[in-house]
Amino acid sequence: MSEVNTVLVVDDDQSIVELLRDFLECENFRVLTACNTIQAWALFEQSSIQCIVLDIMMPGQNGFELCRRIRTESNVPILFLSARSDDVDKIRGLTLGGDDYIVKTASPGEIVARIKAVLRRSASQLQINEKILDFGRIKINLSAREVIVDGKVVVLTPREYELLRLFIEHPRYVFSYEQLLSKFWDGVGDRHTIRVHLSRLREKIEPDPNHPQYLVNVWGIGYRFEGG
Repeated sequence: MSEVNTVLVVDDDQSIVELLRDFLECENFRVLTACNTIQAWALFEQSSIQCIVLDIMMPGQNGFELCRRIRTESNVPILFLSARSDDVDKIRGLTLGGDDYIVKTASPGEIVARIKAVLRRSASQLQINEKILDFGRIKINLSAREVIVDGKVVVLTPREYELLRLFIEHPRYVFSYEQLLSKFWDGVGDRHTIRVHLSRLREKIEPDPNHPQYLVNVWGIGYRFEGG
């Protein structure tokens, strides 16, 4: 019997919550719901959750603050759900550790599809072997899914880990923006999305993120990993 994934839906709009619950349960997900961040945090601490769909604007603490709090303890995939489509909120959400940003005009079917996509990416990380990739001050333990920089374990989100592993396993190979969008975002997004994630990853692994030594931009094309 296959494992049932649990999705936590956090939104103060009960009609959206119920609609997503119906669609997700039809796809055999277990669904937990919360109408504010206090309830969401309690469920997060008490339950085994594989994915969170998180509204941004809610009474009291907003979704950004909850994401920041969760990221201190977990790399569980977080998909922001917002009525606003402007880049400011999108960039902020991705910078805080969100794995996707969905505008509420999206159909329930599209939202479910994007939840499935992020869960597939997370599941693929379990298919790993025992080797350690060593690039001096940066090491990645594939069996433990640990990234070690200067002897210390750094916390990466699932997508950050996948990005870094892809680059490290293909040193000096130039991945185009289009390739990265297709592989990690199912072709949904733009170059801005990739730049935000790469910037966040550089802050965690580079000695000077403003002058990267490892994740190098190839102007107008994409990025490559310098394994020196």
